[in-house]
Amino acid sequence: MNTVKPSKNLNLPPSPKKRFFINIVSYFPAVLTASWLGTYLDLYFSGKGMYEFPLRPFAEIFSINLAFTLFALPFFTGLFLFLMSKMIPWYRGVFVLLLSIGGAAAEKTAEQWGFFRHSDQWHHSYSFFGYLLFLIIIWHVFTWTNRR
Repeated sequence: MNTVKPSKNLNLPPSPKKRFFINIVSYFPAVLTASWLGTYLDLYFSGKGMYEFPLRPFAEIFSINLAFTLFALPFFTGLFLFLMSKMIPWYRGVFVLLLSIGGAAAEKTAEQWGFFRHSDQWHHSYSFFGYLLFLIIIWHVFTWTNRR
């Protein structure tokens, strides 16, 4: 049986090793925008009485769930941007649609668990279109701030 060994006399450069490295700074403007936008949308809609957050930290001070807008939303936004940056454009559109549907479904689950409450005037189609628009805006902020 013959085995083929690479020749040591080849003058080829070594193949570059792929590193798993994320430039966190490139995510910062979009993640900050998402947190800011999420906070102000929650303040607006909870102020209008469209929805409320019955279980939230510092409930006597804030009408919104700061734990979500300051911690969960930036984390999930960073994850969203990372995954989107690895996809081809066609998959990105499908991914955003699926996340928008999932966000509306997650709101219904959060209502059942007591974390979220909508008014009778709220339609869950608002949530779908809101998430869709939100994700598109955040993706465009990310691509705009990372043009080279």
